[in-house]
Amino acid sequence: MPGPRPQSQSNRIGLLMEPMELADRLGRWSADRGPLYLLLARRLRTLIDDGELRSGTRLPPDRALAKALAVGRSTVVAAYDLLATESRVVRRQGSGTKVAGSETLPARESTHSPAFLQLLEPDAGVIALACAAPTTPPPELTQAYRHILPELAAADGDIGYHPAGYLPLRTVIADRYRARGVPTDPEQILVTGGGQQALSLLARVLLRPGDRVLVEAPTYPGALEAFREAGAVPRTAPIGLGTVNAAVLAYVVATCQNPTGSVLSALPRRTLVESARKAGVALIDDEVLADLTFPGTEPPPPPLAHYDPSVISVGSLSKIVWGGLRVGWVRAPVPLIARLSRVRAVHDLGGNIPAQLAAAWLLHDLDRLRGRITQQRKETHDVLVYELATRLPDWEIPAVSGGQTLWIRLPRGDGTSFAQRALRHGVAILPGAGLDASGGSTDHIRISFVADPAELREAARRLAQAWRGYRPPDRPAQAAPPLAV
Repeated sequence: MPGPRPQSQSNRIGLLMEPMELADRLGRWSADRGPLYLLLARRLRTLIDDGELRSGTRLPPDRALAKALAVGRSTVVAAYDLLATESRVVRRQGSGTKVAGSETLPARESTHSPAFLQLLEPDAGVIALACAAPTTPPPELTQAYRHILPELAAADGDIGYHPAGYLPLRTVIADRYRARGVPTDPEQILVTGGGQQALSLLARVLLRPGDRVLVEAPTYPGALEAFREAGAVPRTAPIGLGTVNAAVLAYVVATCQNPTGSVLSALPRRTLVESARKAGVALIDDEVLADLTFPGTEPPPPPLAHYDPSVISVGSLSKIVWGGLRVGWVRAPVPLIARLSRVRAVHDLGGNIPAQLAAAWLLHDLDRLRGRITQQRKETHDVLVYELATRLPDWEIPAVSGGQTLWIRLPRGDGTSFAQRALRHGVAILPGAGLDASGGSTDHIRISFVADPAELREAARRLAQAWRGYRPPDRPAQAAPPLAV
């Protein structure tokens, strides 16, 4: 089975940077005013000056990059030529374009996943539907902080460093798991700075370079980044993973799968858990979106840990409450929680205690908050599905029963080049290729429906306008060749 595409071809000195990789790093380069070649040159200049494009890196050929960016070849030629006059790149007939300067050893790589780089971009008048997260904290969050102030003021004899998390919050989280049919003690809970930190800590503790990780294709890109950082090799399987074997770790989003929104039924859950146990494969159930099933839909089956208490569960309040409340958790056997706590202590000594107190207050009344939030999600989902179906009747737009995103297969072209086209019409969406470690899903896009209805209507109008003027490349933009494994 194919392995992952190399996450940084340019990190190997002298190799050609793939067009799709460079398109990812460019971010919202075209979401400003001015000639496209100047905007492209400006962003390339910044990447070179900041060391993200290192000396000796071979840039994509003019025509290949133009196809990936859905622009004319003259735009890329003019941008490269401008940088050449500034001595930032060297262009030679027959040798292509290379970042100026002698080849140097690569720096330690940072992420270039579009899902993360979108967070670093200014708004620039763009409707941001690439990142799926609430845009406004609910009033309950303010109420929670007001509620915990007396408790915080009365704190005494506590230095505030709790690497495993504040015990009252760990207790509330354990209580919620018990209520869902998963016996859990507070010692089985580690509080983290959100679900992403939970995945990063698990990857650091459980994986070594070269280890195989079984993931769904497609899946949450943040998990792929965490596994990549640990040097692991993703091995892909269909949604739900099926039967697990020949891996060190398996990662699944069983409820409101990111990005498809699917919910794994009870029998496949049991089969997955039993096969992982039999094969000795550690299994992570990412439940960050599990509270986001729409009202009126059938409740999801129990979490995977219901079938085997050794299953590792990851949760967070970032999607149901607000991303700025950086509180997540891991539920796992006590020895693993102890190892994770020791690693976590090295990085930040312990989490934000006021935030954890507020989270504990919110969790006591989360079901009421969940009812209102999921109703809002259902309404915005319906708005976006209707608008896209009306304006873009040739698109495949499967409705979902929960979550935050639509997973759309384009009838022609590829997600990378169309996302570039959409960006120039003021809408940021996520190309599917970055969510699929097999190198597939190039013809898909992920669009968040977590936004104001009026904003979603405007986004649909802009996307329809972008689609009318979209001319696919002669052949779809491809991921870099997969590693041999």
